[in-house]
Amino acid sequence: MTRPQVVVAGLGDSGLLTAIHLARHVDVVGISAKPGLVSGQELGLRLARPEEWAREYWTSFDRYRRLDRVRTVHGTLGGLDLDARQVAVTLADGTAAVETYDVLVIATGVSNGFWRRPHLQTEAEVAADLRAAHERLAAADAVVVVGGGAAAVGSALNVAARWPDKRVDLCFPGDRGLPRHHPRVWGHVRGRLVEAGVRLHPGHRAVTTDGAACDRITAGPVSWSTGQAPMPADAVLWAVGRVRPNSGWLPGELLDDGGFVRVDPTLQAPTRPEVFAIGDVAATDPLRSSARNRADRLLAANIRAHLAGKPLRSFRAPRSRWGSVLGPQPDGLQVFAPSGHPFRFPAWSVRHVLQPWIVRQGIYKGVRRET
Repeated sequence: MTRPQVVVAGLGDSGLLTAIHLARHVDVVGISAKPGLVSGQELGLRLARPEEWAREYWTSFDRYRRLDRVRTVHGTLGGLDLDARQVAVTLADGTAAVETYDVLVIATGVSNGFWRRPHLQTEAEVAADLRAAHERLAAADAVVVVGGGAAAVGSALNVAARWPDKRVDLCFPGDRGLPRHHPRVWGHVRGRLVEAGVRLHPGHRAVTTDGAACDRITAGPVSWSTGQAPMPADAVLWAVGRVRPNSGWLPGELLDDGGFVRVDPTLQAPTRPEVFAIGDVAATDPLRSSARNRADRLLAANIRAHLAGKPLRSFRAPRSRWGSVLGPQPDGLQVFAPSGHPFRFPAWSVRHVLQPWIVRQGIYKGVRRET
């Protein structure tokens, strides 16, 4: 008997985990523009300590044991025929291919700055991007980080900690940073920023006449629509949250007005029950939080239930963002609950317990050592 085929479009964090959970039960095809998992997490660590970031957040697909049963396709998505249930793909060598599905999972994420982009890359190109961003910041005496979200806050702290002699300014439009987290989180994080020497500038909204400028590290000065004098800088890191859904390959009937994939609480497209979406591209809730709340297990269970004609369960989103903000530091990893209360993994446990046992073995179900 032929097993159902599930196509997972996008093998970022959410798509990869969904494929892992399904691999033993159905035939899975994963499509990715990257040569492995190139995570969008922990931008600050990526910029300040790229070798350490790559060790934990850039992993080739052949190292995941549960992907041995998954056929991975390296290419870019070109279109979707909903009636024929076919996905068009342009392969890495430029040739065209078509993947047919019984169930489609859309997990293509969003574009955001220079660190989250959907273009095709080889391993050498990923490595070159990591090196170029790090070297650009290493050469700068004055760095301005624009934005108040977790990416901006974490980047400012990590840059200041890595290069204590640099002038690092964090500029954000509101009264406080991390506006989508519980207010308690900013109270904790603000102290760490000040202790590291980061200069905080609330009430600063940057003028961004060129949207493309936010997709690269630029030079100053930075001008402000809120009336402050322009701020000079050797390097400007734009983390202003201008996310764009990677959904240009999808038919309009699947999308909301912002280009995100409309889903029911079951993570199904309302008009196409064989189409599911997860992660930042899925319009689950105002924070699009399915990527950060382990909805991959729920999604995999719902796909199996859909194929078996059984009832599906609903995703419930938290009201506030939670998780790590600053990333791993010399004194450990601080994680914030949705209530804003912090808890800390000691540094030794991050390297010897959290990553090898909880993440690689528990979450990803086995990751081979790098050869």
